[in-house]
Amino acid sequence: MKWMVIVALVLPAWSAPCSSTAGSEGEEGLCHVHHGALGTDLILHCDRPVGAARAEWRVNGTKVAMSEDAAGGDKDQLLLRNASLAQEGEYSCHHPGTGKTLSRIRLRVGSPPEKPAIECWAVSYPETVNCTWKLKSEPRLETYFITTYRHGLGAKENKCVQPGAGASSCSISDIQMFSITPYVLNVTAVNPLGATMNLFPFIVEQIIRPDPPEDLRVSPIPGESKKLLLEWQPPSSWPFPQYFPLKYLIRYARAGANNNRTIGPYEQTSFILTGIRPRTIHHVQVAARDFTDYGDYSTWSPLVSGTPWTQP
Repeated sequence: MKWMVIVALVLPAWSAPCSSTAGSEGEEGLCHVHHGALGTDLILHCDRPVGAARAEWRVNGTKVAMSEDAAGGDKDQLLLRNASLAQEGEYSCHHPGTGKTLSRIRLRVGSPPEKPAIECWAVSYPETVNCTWKLKSEPRLETYFITTYRHGLGAKENKCVQPGAGASSCSISDIQMFSITPYVLNVTAVNPLGATMNLFPFIVEQIIRPDPPEDLRVSPIPGESKKLLLEWQPPSSWPFPQYFPLKYLIRYARAGANNNRTIGPYEQTSFILTGIRPRTIHHVQVAARDFTDYGDYSTWSPLVSGTPWTQP
């Protein structure tokens, strides 16, 4: 590990409990938590009494070899060049004569958050829009998100409700059907090194995408060696299938075949596959879409297999 003088970034700090690894006296107290950006040059400061000799620095209890360059001509600071994850740890500075702990610092290294990549889908139309986001890379520091939305750029700002602290999703429940005024979601990522935001505009009907159909069953039909009965339920997250019906695609394939066959759409929640090969396992999946063709199809339901009736 190398300690050198260079133009440096002064780190933000606050008080927090530290482990008892840094020095000899005062270990039960609070320390400053410093956050620094990966690849930058950082300064750690020591609360050295006026007139005291140069402080002794330790990292995780091990003495740091100091030099004029490392101290930069200042008796109460330590400079870390090109900060890396290897330099994280608990630093302490001590009186050179008595060993008394003067300052304790926990160093955390990471990155400012990048712009969140956002997706929103109305999986529970017309009740709720669910939005998710992710950061391109992990900032390695505690990051939280502020989520708000407007119905039109000049409208009142409302909160997009997150399920918990640090969540990467939120939901909007008071949506207005068939409005041509776009909603605009604002997701702001915040951590100790900075903040960044992204805006996501959408028209509710354009982002309808149900969850996959549920409880798919593939059953033989007595006396029918070339048919299979398929039955399923609308997704439980789709609140009013009687008023906002869905239509369905069916995808199936013979076990060992290289290609799937997709048929539909169909409005009912059951279907009889005909003309299939006897005594052969067939794999089946179903996808759903709003009946009026708004939005997009769901992802495919989990694969379910079945074999046609066979003569006893």
